Amino acid sequence: MKALKEILSWIVPIAIGLIVAFGLKTYVLSPVRVDGPSMEPNLTNNERVWMFKQEKIKHLSVIVFDAHGEDPEAKPGTDYVKRVIGLPGDTVAFKNNTLYVNGKKVNQSFISKSQATGGTGSANWTLASLAKQYGWGKHVTKVPKNEYFVLGDHRSVSNDSRYWGFVYKSKVAGVVKVPAWTGTKTERHNINSLGY
Repeated sequence: MKALKEILSWIVPIAIGLIVAFGLKTYVLSPVRVDGPSMEPNLTNNERVWMFKQEKIKHLSVIVFDAHGEDPEAKPGTDYVKRVIGLPGDTVAFKNNTLYVNGKKVNQSFISKSQATGGTGSANWTLASLAKQYGWGKHVTKVPKNEYFVLGDHRSVSNDSRYWGFVYKSKVAGVVKVPAWTGTKTERHNINSLGY
């Protein structure tokens, strides 16, 4: 009897710990590794961050999503990390090297001018012109219901919504947050605190 109590005194706390850890990883948060340069300078290749699964998605939130079925070239099991620019119902446009959402200029001080203006090969675009140019939609003027328009921070190297369209809400795994011991104060702010 004493041996059984001794064994249970070890097993029960371990079992509870495993259940709590499993619950946290399944429903609350999990670690994520950034792959590639598309979110530079704020997130770098191989950087480890946290993904919060219940966090509300806002403008400029950084999200993790299942890219298979969104990007035609993404293989099953491929996750992307990108910044949300357009929420459902938003208009998004890029004119004279300035990004606009619903006709209002987006402050992009979190990236350099060259990072903000690179890519697409065109100085000006709208959702409709991108959809027509890259063949991902017809009569597109707004971000559809239950979908998001996402961009990488390093636009000249990012494979994002400009090229293949919107991300379904159901594909989003969670919102990225950078732990206090990673990156600089500015980089952490640019990932953790810009959402509006």
